[in-house]
Amino acid sequence: MRNFILIALFFLVACSDAASHSTQPETQTPKSSASKTPDAVPASSSAQMEAPVKLKIHVNDTSFTATLEENSSAKTFAEFLTQGDMTLDMHDYGSFEKVADLPRSFPRNDTQIDTDAGDIILYQGNSITIYYDKNSWNFTRLARIDNVNKKRLQQILGKGNVKATFSVE
Repeated sequence: MRNFILIALFFLVACSDAASHSTQPETQTPKSSASKTPDAVPASSSAQMEAPVKLKIHVNDTSFTATLEENSSAKTFAEFLTQGDMTLDMHDYGSFEKVADLPRSFPRNDTQIDTDAGDIILYQGNSITIYYDKNSWNFTRLARIDNVNKKRLQQILGKGNVKATFSVE
């Protein structure tokens, strides 16, 4: 019996040593069925060719486009907007942003960030903000308005409340 235990122990050590010196990679990425087809485009290539989702914002007589961030908050917000446009009464806060309560809460990806004119921010998961000046806080960036500056945003957003309509392109 003692010899059997010694042989078994020797066998386990030998197998363990052989496994640790294997030339195979420790982790392997499973191949998708698409990669077996000669004409298939690898998933990473198709993701690079995919155009970013655009947010459309209409305030007064001006329309903006904004590029959505790549986070779960922006994705969920865009999916919500596929159900239809959302018009909000936005009020001025602190002379640097327009803010409105959202009809529901969205997932948060808060990080300490410095905002700038054109940033669209999710605040506390249930408010949306369009910045026309700078701020710094723990926020979730949803999008950034394309091709706009502080002066132009201040002209369009003006003083007081505005109605803003959000949709996806």
